[in-house]
Amino acid sequence: MIRFAIALAATLVLALPARAGVEINEVTSPGGITAWLVEEPSIPFVALELRFRGGGSLDAPDKRGATSLMTGLLEEGAGEMDAREFARATERLAASFRYDVSDDAVSISAKFLTETRDEAIALLRESLIAPRFDPDAIDRVRGQMLSSIRSDEKDPRAIAGRVFDATVYGDHPYGTPLDGTVDSVSTLTRDDLIAAHRSALARDRLHVSAVGDITADELGTLLDRLLGDLPEVGADLPGPATPRFDGGVEVVDFDTPQSVVQFAQPGIDFDHPDYFAAYILNHILGGGGFESRLMSEIREKRGLTYGIYSYLVDKDQADLWMGSVASSNDRVAEAIEAVRAEWTRARDAGVTAEELDRAKTYLTGSYPLRFDGNGPIARIMVAMQMSGMPIDYIATRNDRVNAVTLEDVNRVARERIDPERLSFVVVGRPQGLSN
Repeated sequence: MIRFAIALAATLVLALPARAGVEINEVTSPGGITAWLVEEPSIPFVALELRFRGGGSLDAPDKRGATSLMTGLLEEGAGEMDAREFARATERLAASFRYDVSDDAVSISAKFLTETRDEAIALLRESLIAPRFDPDAIDRVRGQMLSSIRSDEKDPRAIAGRVFDATVYGDHPYGTPLDGTVDSVSTLTRDDLIAAHRSALARDRLHVSAVGDITADELGTLLDRLLGDLPEVGADLPGPATPRFDGGVEVVDFDTPQSVVQFAQPGIDFDHPDYFAAYILNHILGGGGFESRLMSEIREKRGLTYGIYSYLVDKDQADLWMGSVASSNDRVAEAIEAVRAEWTRARDAGVTAEELDRAKTYLTGSYPLRFDGNGPIARIMVAMQMSGMPIDYIATRNDRVNAVTLEDVNRVARERIDPERLSFVVVGRPQGLSN
């Protein structure tokens, strides 16, 4: 009966109409935990999102991968249950728990039925408060991580990302792989994982959102029961990174017929008054798929690639304007020169009124499509908190886009686009390029 109920709930959630007019309320539990809530009582189902700021960037230099390995073990047994018993209990309750990690956060996504809410929360609490870190589970998950790390050593895209991070971020935690290296992961001990757990899962860095069949009072009680016993304070967060952009091209020799390229220049923080102008500008330049300038010039006109994209990266400790492309070894140099030319053209000539109108139409029209169920809404709300967005952001976001003028975009293009600092990492055997 429970399996049928969760299947029905999932179907109904997916069938909900796209909606950007969600009503968000801020809730504070009796114990002082703050959350954002959207009540949706029509379906007996709740999506809960937890984010702990810090993530893999909390790892010590010689312990890189500790937070990632720790996070992978949260569902591998907790309290009195080993990994198999925990999995069976989760399945019996028709609940879903997902644990993930990035450079800036440890993330927990939970979905559960109203009728089994108390049991599901008790089970989730065990995984957060009392993970077992059993030796056999550590060995199993460590082995999976090492296999992935070794696989990445043969993947040109992964190599490009690793070299790019090391080049741009230097000795900041962002500069080393989130999952660590074969050497660092191989030497992690159970004590290292216990320390990583205490450092990362603390209440002073917590953000919470919930969507579904739950009231504010019920959510407050639930949060205190779920999270009240976590440490009050975690490890210190790392300081700001100082990204390095020298405008050069770094080539990493790798035997592949197609070179993989990552490129970047300084970005812009979400809090900056010019953020939305830069966001629209990026959409026109390289973020708008087949409508973007980079795709039109480098794929459609020149046939140099199947795809090229640019995007704004707003990390906690660094802001980048990035892009990526892949091209055959004999034509990748031409692709890079074309990227530089389009970057320079956008700075010097700006964009047209037609391009701006087309970008606004797309960005405002597609926005409501993101709100297609409890889970996506909960994830968006917690991401809003992590980025420092106001609680009315969903309601006002399209107004912010529409308020950007052509003069705003072209001024930001002149002030922000920096072809001289646009830096490239190329993995492959490109012809006509060298360090």
